[in-house]
Amino acid sequence: MTALLLTRRLRPVDLYLVDAVLALAVGGFLCPYAALESPLHGGVREPLWVSVLVGMTLGLPLAVRRRWPIAVALVISAGTTGALVTGVIPNFAAAAPAFAIGLSFYTVATLTATRRSVLSAAGCLALVSVGLVLTAGDLWSRTGAVVYATVMIAPAWLIGWLLRERRALATRQSDHLVRQAATEERLRVARELHDVVAHTLSLIVVKAAVANHVAEADPREAGAALRVIEETSRNALTDVRRVLGVLREGTTPYAPTPGLDELPALARQAAIGGVDVRLDVRREEAVGAVPESVGLAVYRIVQEAVTNVVKHAAPAACQAMVTVSPAEVRVEVIDDGRRPVLVGGEGHGLIGMRERVALHGGEFRAGPRSDGGFAVTARLPYRVAA
Repeated sequence: MTALLLTRRLRPVDLYLVDAVLALAVGGFLCPYAALESPLHGGVREPLWVSVLVGMTLGLPLAVRRRWPIAVALVISAGTTGALVTGVIPNFAAAAPAFAIGLSFYTVATLTATRRSVLSAAGCLALVSVGLVLTAGDLWSRTGAVVYATVMIAPAWLIGWLLRERRALATRQSDHLVRQAATEERLRVARELHDVVAHTLSLIVVKAAVANHVAEADPREAGAALRVIEETSRNALTDVRRVLGVLREGTTPYAPTPGLDELPALARQAAIGGVDVRLDVRREEAVGAVPESVGLAVYRIVQEAVTNVVKHAAPAACQAMVTVSPAEVRVEVIDDGRRPVLVGGEGHGLIGMRERVALHGGEFRAGPRSDGGFAVTARLPYRVAA
């Protein structure tokens, strides 16, 4: 049972119980100091119950220090001042309430905003200083009394303030990591959906145009185009379900993640859109399995590059070369088509390809060729788990 209490996170009720025990212990510790054989100012000895009352007044408020930190600090400071001025606690025992005062101001600095805690500390420091200055004699100089009051309050407040700032920093860092993870996940999903939808819609638009053009003259060719649209749409729906499925915890993707083995099917799909893709996948000797993330990135890069050819340069010929070595995968997609000049910089497709390569610490280039056409090259390094 004891081990369980030490290892589990304390609940608020547990913390209040700890504070209650601590308050009784501190109050009991201060009672003997308040009952020392030192008469009140004026030579009269106070009754025992007064000494006990003063000791408990300085200790018991600690039981609610988490609920009302500033009020507790004021009560303990005022009680200490009154006890010192009246002589219930003699000046040579002024160190006795230091723990209660320090703990109260540690709590103030930990649980209260900096501005309020500073003002509270300054006010209570003035109170305690008054008590020490008024009782200063041979043992205390007036300056020394103020310094001693500062020593009782300032270190505890500073420790509490540093802890509060550290917790605030940890919270900000945690929030930043959460936002960063959410942003990265949003970008990942956006890239996946863009590649799936852009590629599929490009093929559907091409075949829909064909079907519309030959619908009356050649119904059989129009029917073939519609069948291609149907098949392409079903495949796209499966891909979209897979992308959305991985967002739900415990959901299994509808289909395996595409990789190098799906590149031939991608080339055949591009032929439907009027682009002749000559695919060349080369694997060097002693090359094992490529990491799934790298295979997906290569597939999406080739897919987006070919889709751009379908959208902007069809009919055209395209050459896609993928070279797999033990440490990296190189991709090069070259076409011989003519493209319109794009105004406004890169589109989302090129940005997505660049982001995929950057995630793997690789290199990416895309641009028109000097002898016509367009070229996309990428290098994706990887490490194989031992």
